[in-house]
Amino acid sequence: MTIVQAPRAVSTTAPPRASRDTGIDFLRALCVLGVVLLHAIMVGVTVGESGPVFDNASDGTAWIAPLSWFLQVMPLFFVIGGFSGLLAYQRMRQRGGTAIGFVAGRVHRLLRPAIFTIAVIGLALALLTVSGVPADLIATAGFRYGQPLWFLGVFLLCQALLPLLAASHERAPLRTIGALAVAAIAVDVLRAASGLEGLGFLNLAFVWMTLQQLGFFLADGSIDRLSRGIRAAAGGAALLTLVVTFAFGIYSPDLIANINPPTAALLLVGVAHTSLLSLHRERLERFSRRPRVAAFTGFVTVRTMTIYLWHMPVLLLMAGFTAVFALMTGMTLPALDSAGWWAGRPLWLATAVALTALVAVAFTRFESQPAPPATSSRRRLVVGTLSGLVGIVLLLALGTSVATALIAIALIAVSLRLSSLSSAPGASQSASPAARLVPA
Repeated sequence: MTIVQAPRAVSTTAPPRASRDTGIDFLRALCVLGVVLLHAIMVGVTVGESGPVFDNASDGTAWIAPLSWFLQVMPLFFVIGGFSGLLAYQRMRQRGGTAIGFVAGRVHRLLRPAIFTIAVIGLALALLTVSGVPADLIATAGFRYGQPLWFLGVFLLCQALLPLLAASHERAPLRTIGALAVAAIAVDVLRAASGLEGLGFLNLAFVWMTLQQLGFFLADGSIDRLSRGIRAAAGGAALLTLVVTFAFGIYSPDLIANINPPTAALLLVGVAHTSLLSLHRERLERFSRRPRVAAFTGFVTVRTMTIYLWHMPVLLLMAGFTAVFALMTGMTLPALDSAGWWAGRPLWLATAVALTALVAVAFTRFESQPAPPATSSRRRLVVGTLSGLVGIVLLLALGTSVATALIAIALIAVSLRLSSLSSAPGASQSASPAARLVPA
C-alpha cells in the first residue's frame, strides 16, 4: 500500500463546500440506523433441550430478500464516505495539510474507539470463560461480534488510500473508476468460472473502492452537472440490470447475500442509490434542517463509529439476557419467524436502538477526541495502517476470543502509535476541530 500526497493544484474538482451538507449527513445517519435495525432483526434466540440457541433469524426465510432492498445501505454508505472524505481532504490541503496528516487522522478516528471496544469484549469473553459458560456459546458470541468488523477494516483501507485515489481521480476520473469496476466484475467472473469462493474476497477492496470513487463524482459536482433525465436513466438502467441478473441467477435477489463476499451487484445498487440521492438532494437538505431531524443527525454524526462498534455487543447482551431469563423463569420463547416472534420485534428493535444510543453516549469520547500530536513519516504511517488492518483481519479470520482480542489490541496499539499525527508545519490541521467533525 502506498500513501502519497496529491498535487496541491485541483484542476478537475470543484472547490470544497464552505459548510457541511446536512442532507448527506442525515442520509449517513439513516444508513447507520438501518445497519442497527438490520442486525437487530436478524438476531434469533431460542432455548432447546441442551440450552440456549443463538441463530440468524433470517436464514431460510422469504422476508429477508425484500427487506434487504430497503436495509442494504452499505453501497450508499461508501458513496457518502467518498463524498465526505474527498471534501475533507480538499479542505485540509487548502489549509496546508498533507496526505499523511489526513490518513493519520482517519486511522485514529476509526481505530481509537475500536481498541476500547475490543478490549471490553475480550474481558467479557474471559469472564464468561471463568464463569463456566459453555465454550461453544462463547465461540458463537465471539464470532457474531467479529462479523461486522469487516466494515471497519475495509473502510480503513479505503480511507487510507483516499489521497492516492483522489490524485488518480483528478488525472483520469473515468479511467480510474472504470478500472476498479472492471476489476470487481472480473473477480466475480473468475469466482464463478473456477468455483473458488475465496476469490470473491478480493472484492472487499475492488467493490468498496469503486463505490467510494463514485462518491468523488458526487463531491466534485460531475453528477450534478448531468441533466436530471440522464441521472434518472442511469439509476433506472442500474436497477433494471440488477433485476436481470437476479432473473438469470447471476446474483442473489437477497442483497445481504451479496455482501459476503461482496459482488458487483452492489455496484449497481450504489449507482441506483446515487441517482436517487442526486435527484432529490435539495429536497433532502431542506428536510434535514428541521429541528428534530437535525438533532437526530447531530447525535449520530459525532458517534458514527461508536454506534457501529457497539451495536453488536448490545445485541449479544440482549440475546444473552433473554436466554438467561427464559431459563430462570421457564418461559417459552417463540419460535423464530412465528407470529409470536414477529409480535415482539417492535419492542426488540426499539430496545436495541435505545440501548445502543445510551452506550454510544457513554463512549463517544474515544471517537471524538483529537489525535495526539507527534512525529510521523510516510513509512511509519504505512506500517501503522497495515498493523491496524492485520489486527482487524485477525478477528475476522480466526474469530474473536480472548487470545485474538489481545493480539488485535496490541496490533492496533502499534497502529495508533506509528500513525500519530505529524507535528510538522501544516500537518496539525488534520487535528483541527473542523477536521475532527468530519465523520469517518
